[in-house]
Amino acid sequence: MCNHRRVRDEEMAPTPGAAGLRLMHVHAHPDDESSKGAATMAYYVAQGARVMVVTCTGGELGDILNPAMNTPTNRLRLAQLRRSEMAEAARILGIEHEWLGFHDSGFQGVDDPALLAPDSFAAQDVDTAAGRLVRVIRSFRPHVVTTYDEGGGYPHPDHIMTHKVTIAALDAAADPAQWPDDGSAWVVPKLYYDMTLNGARFAALDAAMRERGLASWAEALPPRRLDEKGARVTTRIRCGQYFETRNRALRAHRTQIDPNDAFFFGVPLDVQQASWPTEDFQLVRSLVPITLPETDLFAGLRGGGSDVDWKPDSVPHKPSSTSMP
Repeated sequence: MCNHRRVRDEEMAPTPGAAGLRLMHVHAHPDDESSKGAATMAYYVAQGARVMVVTCTGGELGDILNPAMNTPTNRLRLAQLRRSEMAEAARILGIEHEWLGFHDSGFQGVDDPALLAPDSFAAQDVDTAAGRLVRVIRSFRPHVVTTYDEGGGYPHPDHIMTHKVTIAALDAAADPAQWPDDGSAWVVPKLYYDMTLNGARFAALDAAMRERGLASWAEALPPRRLDEKGARVTTRIRCGQYFETRNRALRAHRTQIDPNDAFFFGVPLDVQQASWPTEDFQLVRSLVPITLPETDLFAGLRGGGSDVDWKPDSVPHKPSSTSMP
């Protein structure tokens, strides 16, 4: 008997339209948005929500991971290529996009922060760097923000810095005394950490492959991908019908994604849709009533019809947080 996760009836229930709602995902590098939460973005765009990705760095120090793109010319113009790849991924997903303009930190500071280049993202003062994101938050006024957990999803210095800057920016954006020249204060009602790349999902997909007599997928998983975060998941978005859109967005990052990469493309879409048709998140802050588990990032924010049941001026400018186990 296969023990991988089955889809519950409540996860199949349709979600009402999301016109008037706004969702922001904060990521470290171009391509992160397509590997973490991309189907969720396409799902909410299809409902009428505005969805924005904020990319903190240009990914200038990334390797070229697609052998077909790994040429001396492409290595010299990698920064330019990654910007064009991001634009194409945003077009495919139907999202808005903003660059924060920080420089990629690379992996130099993973073990020793003293090795970080002074101009790199991870070497910046957190509160000062947060000012750039405050400006975007106040302009876009998201109802939901997602980013990485305290470990960055994995221990790249830019991912960890993205977490720190996002948390600082959410608090600063809500305080009219901070960054007063960068727009009116805005309180973000809900914050999530992306948990899509979790061990429970990987195990379920591998079990589904074996159940169908297909080759094990586990061999494609780097050891760090096996970290167990499934227990932290509070919210599952049933977006399997947009996995193909996610894959097209991934392939748009031609320097970063090998189209033959078994990690991203080794499990057939129909197997993924049948065995794990969700992308997963952890709710870590909510200023609206919630019931866990959730199947909607906008749960508690939907009013009648297309109205948004949220009034930011009805709460203190420094909101208290609700932490989820």
